Amino acid sequence: MKNKVCKVRWIVRVFDLDMKKIKTGKEEVKILKKFMGEDFLLFTETAQHLYHDYAKNQPIIDYHCHLNPEEIYEDVHYDNITQVWLGGDHYKWRQIRSNGVNEKYVTGNASDREKFQKWAETLEVAIGNPVYHWSHLELKKYFGYDRCLNGETAEEVWNLCNEKLQNGLTVRKMIQMSNVEVICTTDDPVDSLKWHRKLKEEDYEVKVLPTWRPDKAMNIEKEDYLDYLECLEEVSGIQIRDYQDLLDVLSCRMNLFEMRGCKIADHGLEYIMYVPAGKEEIASIFSKRLQKNSLTKEEVCQFKTAFMIAMGKEYAKRNWTMQLHYGVQRDLNKKVFGDLGADAGIDAIGNYASAAEMGQYLNALAINNELPKTILYSLNPNDNALIETIMGCFQDSSAVGKIQHGAAWWFNDNKSGMLDQMISLGNLGLLGNFIGMLTDSRSFLSYTRHEYFRRILCNLVGQWVEDGEYPSDEKALERIISGICYRNAKRYFEISI
Repeated sequence: MKNKVCKVRWIVRVFDLDMKKIKTGKEEVKILKKFMGEDFLLFTETAQHLYHDYAKNQPIIDYHCHLNPEEIYEDVHYDNITQVWLGGDHYKWRQIRSNGVNEKYVTGNASDREKFQKWAETLEVAIGNPVYHWSHLELKKYFGYDRCLNGETAEEVWNLCNEKLQNGLTVRKMIQMSNVEVICTTDDPVDSLKWHRKLKEEDYEVKVLPTWRPDKAMNIEKEDYLDYLECLEEVSGIQIRDYQDLLDVLSCRMNLFEMRGCKIADHGLEYIMYVPAGKEEIASIFSKRLQKNSLTKEEVCQFKTAFMIAMGKEYAKRNWTMQLHYGVQRDLNKKVFGDLGADAGIDAIGNYASAAEMGQYLNALAINNELPKTILYSLNPNDNALIETIMGCFQDSSAVGKIQHGAAWWFNDNKSGMLDQMISLGNLGLLGNFIGMLTDSRSFLSYTRHEYFRRILCNLVGQWVEDGEYPSDEKALERIISGICYRNAKRYFEISI
């Protein structure tokens, strides 16, 4: 008996209906889902229920970002979409360059309209890239545009967005539309935190809290390290003559951060190292650097190890959470770095991750009950299982999910990267205690990344339920979904709203 061959006809529809197959005789008609409809990325009924009923309307606690608190206080009005979208977004810069576009239209002196046009043309070929989804989620949420941005529609989108930006879509309006409760910025110890103070005095409805980021105080090998110490001396009024003075100055600055509501510290590391040395050795290394002498690689590692141990102990005293971001190769393209400096879109994943040293570092703090709540992020997705097995060795009763595997970060905050991180956490830890998503962004439009994450989360859990891998228990599912989206972070960081 011969197999019957069916003709397939594809119909692109404009209505937001589920995928359906209609058989009529020998012809099968497939109706495509609307691009980014209400059930975007939600492929089962359970997933749709979990998202729309338990995830969608949860507030946002953005516990790690690079937003400018001054722009929040001033409630900045942007003149056009390029300023808010492309001004400092190295995600987009990388893709525009990858499309063969001259740097003039990326970071150069081309007009904002010309730069926007190049981004629109680039977006056409960004299929599979998360910025394609993010960009359209942002256009839909903040500007009411539900068509596709490309080279032909660029003028229409440019005019629509600019009209809204010039007629009330300010920074604070974007935050309000995103249902944000807490924003944790990233701040250097020398920062005056002036804008955080002003926002608090104003009693702004959204908590804008600083995050302690002391990388410059740790990076003793940098050429400008002694210049940075002078800045610390100036803001603290304390002369730094030895290593203990450095720690005293940093403790003094932490007091200011704590006064402004800081609850989190963050470190950007090449890798988590552990090369211990005695107090006298560390004092000698620091003194050597003060005298403008060069240090060996081992001495640098010894100093950074001592610094990170001292910081961890201080965070534990203050009940701060320590974030450790590692696995980055920074500024690989030295020509671009020379022209533009850091954060220009020329960083990449590093593959050096010493599991032994990470465990030894955490143990050095845990041995005397001085390990703070800690979130581990690696830019290398191959480290997922490594992180989860190590963090499982240091959980205790001082906090639920005390050691966290942070959300899929940077090059991993895409659909597959988020799924890999959550599946790995589910396999080796407790996914239900995960503190969820963050923006890690400099753009006030980036809060749609939380929507993207929540849809992916709900689809994953919904599929497990429909496959019989987890019971259809409404109370349990509501607790898990709302917890990962919002409640776990609120509890973890002990933030009163």
